[in-house]
Amino acid sequence: MPKKIAMIGAGSVVFCKTLLSDLMATEALAGSEYALMNRTEPKLRRMEAFANRMLRENGIAGKVTATLDRREAIADADFVVVMIQVGGLEAFGHDYEIPLKYGVDQCIGDSMGPGGIFRCLRTMPVLRGIADDMAELARPGAILLQYANPMAANCLALGLATPVPFVGLCHGVQTTLDLIAGYCEVPKEEITYTCGGINHMDWFLTLEHWGRDLYLRLREVFEKPEYYKNEKVRGEVFRHFGYFMTESTGHLSEYLPWFRKNAKALKLYCDEPAFGGESGAYYKYSLALADKYAKHDPLEYDTAKIESRSVEYCSHIVEAVVTGRPFRFMGNVPNRGYITNLPDGCCVEVPTFADDTGLHPTRVGALPPQCAAACMSNVQPQLLAAQAALEGDTELLVQALAMDPLAGAVCTLKEIRDMAAEMLHAERAWLPQFEGKSIRPTPTIRIPKGCKPAPVPLDPALAINKRFGTLIAQKTE
Repeated sequence: MPKKIAMIGAGSVVFCKTLLSDLMATEALAGSEYALMNRTEPKLRRMEAFANRMLRENGIAGKVTATLDRREAIADADFVVVMIQVGGLEAFGHDYEIPLKYGVDQCIGDSMGPGGIFRCLRTMPVLRGIADDMAELARPGAILLQYANPMAANCLALGLATPVPFVGLCHGVQTTLDLIAGYCEVPKEEITYTCGGINHMDWFLTLEHWGRDLYLRLREVFEKPEYYKNEKVRGEVFRHFGYFMTESTGHLSEYLPWFRKNAKALKLYCDEPAFGGESGAYYKYSLALADKYAKHDPLEYDTAKIESRSVEYCSHIVEAVVTGRPFRFMGNVPNRGYITNLPDGCCVEVPTFADDTGLHPTRVGALPPQCAAACMSNVQPQLLAAQAALEGDTELLVQALAMDPLAGAVCTLKEIRDMAAEMLHAERAWLPQFEGKSIRPTPTIRIPKGCKPAPVPLDPALAINKRFGTLIAQKTE
């Protein structure tokens, strides 16, 4: 059943290659067109050549096209896969280095924290443009498969900005299930589970192996030093909140206020190298990878052989829509009553079905109250960041940063405002919605020595209370 699948951000060497391999390995898509689009020519042409090698060396029927024009790629597309990183490493550097000057130490910095908020601001004008192009040029009912971080804030804003069908995709549940299966020593295929929450804070609400509660075993395992050491932050949240979640220590340490707010917390919980919480781990990894790829083009030497599909949902969703065979996955969608104790319209990650009639998120109901409360600490800044991104509102931007759990645990409100102004100045090239706008500085008020507070006017009710208080004092004397 040949389809046109547009790949926006096709210069992503590892990710685009993985998704292309998955799609080409799907028999139902034989003969399909893969329309690659990227903003820079060299990366695009390398991926185009490799994709053609994949078709040729695996004997797969299909067609690869490549263009710098997004609208050309989207025209007549049945599916649009988005894997963009607006601003690249230059912007990512600002996301990490400027907050660090203010004491905000991020490990990953692409989903929450100042880095995640500014990544949303940069990404949303492009995502909105892609959705608008789809509404105008793609086939009726074309689906947007959204991989760009920050997943939750981006999908929240997309839900406000477009009626185009979309779903945000992440591999957090699949990889966490691998971890649980390994720790509990049971085959992953034999585990039954229910998840619900928000992206990167999705909770395993039920966890069973052939009808037996697997949480008993998981709790036992996590109290062993060698397992706790691997996932200190996730282990602590598991201990205190009672449910296991889908995010690793490095990411999760940024989403809550207890693990990165000072040197003591960092030393206790985030002392493992790389993605165990190390400062700037993902930015440093990205720099090293870019340096490596600058010297050696991996696509020139990588095998084009396709053996099996990865854990990514993309190809399975496309297959389900094309064939009508339902596929169940965890999708990031606007909340329409799916989780009843999270706000309507925020982005939730819930069990979702795909088939030939489209995408069908399912109702989870209410999360355990402590889990909902943890999610809400992230939902509120996501709501503010999404509105700031769509409206170009500098005050909403400052308020989103102020409500961020990590930034709020470290900075004063004035420091947050100053940090926001510095980041906005550094990243203006990628923030067209803020053109001509600046962040209002906080005035400095100097209080002279011996300054007494101004008298406070009292309303009549307070005046009566004050009078009775005086009468009671006199009577006591």
